[in-house]
Amino acid sequence: MKKTNIPWAPYVPDNWIIERGKRVLDLKKRPVRDNDEVITCFRDGEVILRSLRRTEGFTMSDKEIGYQGINEGDIVIHGMDGFAGAMGVSKSTGKGSPVLVVCTPKNNHNSRYLIFYLRTLAYNNVFLALSTGIRERSCDLKWNKISELDFLLPPIEEQKAIAEIIDRKCGEVDEMVSLQEQVIEELKAYKQSVITEAVTKGLNPTAPMKPSNIDWIGQIPTHWEQDKVSRVFKTIGSGTTPSSSDDSAYDGSINWIQSGDINGGDLFEVSNRINDETLKKYSALYIYQAPFIIIAMYGASVGNISISHIDGCVNQACCVLSETSLELKFAFYTLKSVQDYLIYKAVGGGQPNISQKTIKQLWLPVPPLSEQREIADYLDRKCADIDALIALKQQKIEDLKQYKKSLIYEYVTGKKQVFPS
Repeated sequence: MKKTNIPWAPYVPDNWIIERGKRVLDLKKRPVRDNDEVITCFRDGEVILRSLRRTEGFTMSDKEIGYQGINEGDIVIHGMDGFAGAMGVSKSTGKGSPVLVVCTPKNNHNSRYLIFYLRTLAYNNVFLALSTGIRERSCDLKWNKISELDFLLPPIEEQKAIAEIIDRKCGEVDEMVSLQEQVIEELKAYKQSVITEAVTKGLNPTAPMKPSNIDWIGQIPTHWEQDKVSRVFKTIGSGTTPSSSDDSAYDGSINWIQSGDINGGDLFEVSNRINDETLKKYSALYIYQAPFIIIAMYGASVGNISISHIDGCVNQACCVLSETSLELKFAFYTLKSVQDYLIYKAVGGGQPNISQKTIKQLWLPVPPLSEQREIADYLDRKCADIDALIALKQQKIEDLKQYKKSLIYEYVTGKKQVFPS
């Protein structure tokens, strides 16, 4: 090993060289070709035609000013999201926005190795440290910085071997992550089935049953009743969003709950608060008194349900259900059990939505109050056990992702060698 003056790699193997980016990469500025489709550089390192991955969730440009041609095999680095790993070897030929830095390797350097090297700098916050931008969690990773960046370069054959072994080992890690994610989905499905079984069949497996004549409920115990949401909740309402021109609307102390705050469980904190003036200005804003159930009617979290333990106003994407004749936690679990049905009943194309009318007309099983409490207590315990298992699997995934990052770092800095001396 020999000493370097590079903070993120103080020692490298003796036969490695250090070159500036401008001697390693060749900046490209190709014209856009007819029929070129848009290429997007994702944070997971995939660079591909947007149409081959997803078409929603992007800010679309009215005019493609400064767009450039990209060839399959090009090295593409996102000038703003590169800090988060948005860089890779393009799998497609097309066009990209001027925020993308498009390069090809010089002197037969291995593109995959160079990308792994750049990604390990991203993982270790090197690009954030070099950033002079003011946008939070972003950077200005333009060619002028990349061209002066120090690259650690093993011999060409070793670069290829390092890229191959990283690809193989990371593929193994990705398989383990995928397995953990599959288990999490199975646990979530099991949790949903446990909730549905308890709130529709009760806890006594020998109880005589009767048909409910409601699709999602099926049979219920003969001594249970059933009723509509509109009759078991005294208050059903929503809210609104203050105008974007009201700069001072959010400097108050009144909780303002958005659909994105609905977490599927207990809600104790939100990030936005409005002031008294805004509350008076908008007639659709009303302070709901906790506790109450809240359902996301549209947006990315459509159908999600929480119990709010804080007073507050809501935006127009939220439906609030409060002042119920049911045990509140039982009502929550019952609505959780019908979550998939609510999403199924959602209407719309790009952004499906659930109407208040759909929620109000929903039928719910109604056991005796004492039995509601018993079921709610049982589900609290059972769901806590399942959630603990899910948390363990999620932590395993995070550990695997960190191991993957450290693996890449050790190979591209020479700590692990594929051709040991």
